[in-house]
Amino acid sequence: MTEVKKLDRRYDLVVWDWDGTIMDSTPTIVYCIQQGCRDLGLKEPDDSLASSVIGLGIHDSLRRAVPWIEPAHFPKLTERFRYHYLAKDHELHLFSGIRELLEGLRADGYLLGVATGKSRVGLDRSLGFHDIGHLFHETRTADESFSKPHPGMLLELSDATQVPVRRMLMIGDTTHDLDMASNAGVDAVAVTYGAHPPDTLKTSKSLIHVDSVRQLDQWLKENLTV
Repeated sequence: MTEVKKLDRRYDLVVWDWDGTIMDSTPTIVYCIQQGCRDLGLKEPDDSLASSVIGLGIHDSLRRAVPWIEPAHFPKLTERFRYHYLAKDHELHLFSGIRELLEGLRADGYLLGVATGKSRVGLDRSLGFHDIGHLFHETRTADESFSKPHPGMLLELSDATQVPVRRMLMIGDTTHDLDMASNAGVDAVAVTYGAHPPDTLKTSKSLIHVDSVRQLDQWLKENLTV
């Protein structure tokens, strides 16, 4: 591909959420939250509640997904969630077409970033396992910054890359992603193939909703440049 001239670009930095946007991990995260509750004999959240918290940091996620938990049980639930997730981590895969989309953007000269509710250890493990870490210029995780929807991760990425927020685009599958972008003054695209359903995503600000990686690829080709 021919690198897009900077003067032709609408955006210089494209920031991605991870779980539910790049990684097809929503069902696994839901399972691990529910299985952790089963291990401790706690009431399980249903699929809708468990998936609604995806994108937040682990502590915020579990507190919202299992609001009835007693404080004394919370560290154990966190440990059980991590245990089950690590057992499944190697089974997770990227959404079909995402690798090629990222490679194309990188080849065209765009900066790529990640803003995720995962931990640094978890993100680095996933980047290495799927061999795509080299595609990203900067990444931020919830345990080294503020959890979504606080704008901190995007503002830090802006500082690190020297790209102003008006030249950044956020892509995510949850209202947490979209609200973080809005709070930072960053445009956002919502993908509906992840954790939050379209009706929920409509409650937050975004430029467009796309239903597949193919549609996302087409929209980016038509809208990243002026």
